[in-house]
Amino acid sequence: MYTGKKILITGGTGTIGKLLTSFLLQHNPKVIRIFSRDEYKQFEMQREFLDHGDKLRFLIGDVRDGQRLARAMEHIDYVFHLAAMKHVPFCEYNPFEAVQTNVIGTQNVIQAAIQNSVCKVMFTSTDKAISPTNTYGATKLTAERLISAAEYQKGPKQTIFSSVRFGNVMGSRGSVIPLFAKQIMERRKITITDMKMTRYMMTPTQAISLMLKANDLAHGGEVFVLKMPTVSLSDLAEVIIEEVTQKYNLQEPVEIAEIGLRPGEKMYEELMTEDEINAALETSEMYIIPSSFTEQRIEYPEALSATPNHANSRYETPISKETLRDWILTERLV
Repeated sequence: MYTGKKILITGGTGTIGKLLTSFLLQHNPKVIRIFSRDEYKQFEMQREFLDHGDKLRFLIGDVRDGQRLARAMEHIDYVFHLAAMKHVPFCEYNPFEAVQTNVIGTQNVIQAAIQNSVCKVMFTSTDKAISPTNTYGATKLTAERLISAAEYQKGPKQTIFSSVRFGNVMGSRGSVIPLFAKQIMERRKITITDMKMTRYMMTPTQAISLMLKANDLAHGGEVFVLKMPTVSLSDLAEVIIEEVTQKYNLQEPVEIAEIGLRPGEKMYEELMTEDEINAALETSEMYIIPSSFTEQRIEYPEALSATPNHANSRYETPISKETLRDWILTERLV
């Protein structure tokens, strides 16, 4: 699918962007353009991928700048739109900044893709877009709707737009895992929002492989919801403490302090609304919410009507601490 193709990744210097770049390079694309606004991260990534210099192009720019995006997208076949403001409290305290990046920036991506006749655009959303209680979730929900509605407004253009919903990607920028490890090393104490909190989580490798499968399946306007296990935050904290203290031979006990919910935070997360569950199709690895803007019924390989009774981390059994430990060690997250 990607061999000999030209690809653009917005927000490509982040954790997911770098891993996606590694995966895509295995398919021998013609070029991958990394589009982001942080020149130092681009410099670091350029050094990290020194052996692939002939395949990578680094473009400084912001998704808020539609004209710059349009130039960056010239002759591009596939776009992965990862750029976003993601930090919940920062979005809460700077709501219009989140709107400009997450909403207006996504519309700029859509316009540039249509203008340049891009083949496919995949947008990365979040489970926080379901029944949002914070600015981040609300802006991501709006961006999701913009992507789905782009199928309706693109006219005769053939660009295919779709979204994929992630939970928390373990070890990514802003993840609690590197935060917990840092707190243990520096203070022998970690801060946790609430011991009863649960989250949908997946490893970076799982996230990328399923995202590429979703892009392969996309016909236009769908939201792909990756099936993610539930993780108890208290289990995660205990595993990180055990692994970090063992790795660095720390003798002092590590304290866990509950600090309460931050502005806009939820105790539990949801994957889909009830209405989406009723409309969704299901494969072994993901749910597919068809576009409401296309009348034709699309057939997806191995997809059946979805059967979950709910899609809320509150009601799901968290994965075991040993599975969690295995993931953390396999991905080298501590």
